[in-house]
Amino acid sequence: MTEGTANRSPVMADVARVAGVSHQTVSRVLNDHPNVRTATRERVLAAIDQLGYRRNLSARALVTRRTNTLGVVAFDTTLYGPASTLFGIEQAARDAGYFVSIVSLKTITRTSVDEALDYLTAQAVDGMIAIAPQVEAAAAVSRLPSHVPVVAVEGGEAGATPVVAVDQVAGAELATQHLLDLGHRTVWHVAGPADWLEADGRAKGWRATLERAGVAAPQLIRGDWSPLSGYEAGRAIAADRDATAVFVGNDQMALGLLRAFAEAGIRVPGDISVVGFDDIPEAEFFGPPLTTVRQDFAEVGRKSIGLVLQLIESGSNGRDHPQRIVVPPTLVTRQSTAPPATA
Repeated sequence: MTEGTANRSPVMADVARVAGVSHQTVSRVLNDHPNVRTATRERVLAAIDQLGYRRNLSARALVTRRTNTLGVVAFDTTLYGPASTLFGIEQAARDAGYFVSIVSLKTITRTSVDEALDYLTAQAVDGMIAIAPQVEAAAAVSRLPSHVPVVAVEGGEAGATPVVAVDQVAGAELATQHLLDLGHRTVWHVAGPADWLEADGRAKGWRATLERAGVAAPQLIRGDWSPLSGYEAGRAIAADRDATAVFVGNDQMALGLLRAFAEAGIRVPGDISVVGFDDIPEAEFFGPPLTTVRQDFAEVGRKSIGLVLQLIESGSNGRDHPQRIVVPPTLVTRQSTAPPATA
């Protein structure tokens, strides 16, 4: 800090004076304008560091009509999938030079969604991303202000809003086909809640794979994503000694399932094979290490930010020709799956 700025925050004029350049040159450097000589740019940047200058984003917004801020509405980030999606979006936004203003909702009601939208709209965000894995959440996205570019993440099929999503159906097909290829005659499925779009996609992929193989599908068992619901499903499946393979809708439920099987004296994979979904960091340390379907949340974040920035630059809200960008999942094979003992 130099004399004259000791009792106040430095402004652009101070940077210009220390660097020996014009106010306009400092502005060009801050906005990464190409028509600035390297030596001049370095001098300006050195002055910025020396003074500890921070640009006035509010003033910049008045000129550019942009705040360099994106609004994110997230639903139930206590769960691994939505939380990881949110983290991927934050990282991608930071890499693109944008700030993120987040409103996280535990429950979805008309009032809570409207309040979240009002909050973000008041901040004059340049665009919005809604993590919308539930049916009601996806429907709520349609109420977002039409003048703001918006992208729905895990929002089902593209309807009135552009969507970025992991291919849940394909992921379930990978899991189910893996078990059939090992020689299992059929595959049980422990699904997530009925109002979750991801659970619906995974159940569809499981059922479609069995139908293509000409295999009868066992009764679907419904959980709530928690280890406890997986444990209860595991106890039910353990009572059917014909079961040799299970595809579980997420890794947390698979953890509870493994506990139930261990208590029932059922060996995994000796007696029954198990595949999860998500590839949470702990999955490789389950007993046994869990075969699962990996979702690339970082790529979801990059695609989401890329799409909303594309809409911002084009001046479109994306609703005239909404597109759906799909991120493919991958199967991670570990020690929880093997051919059936009777194969």
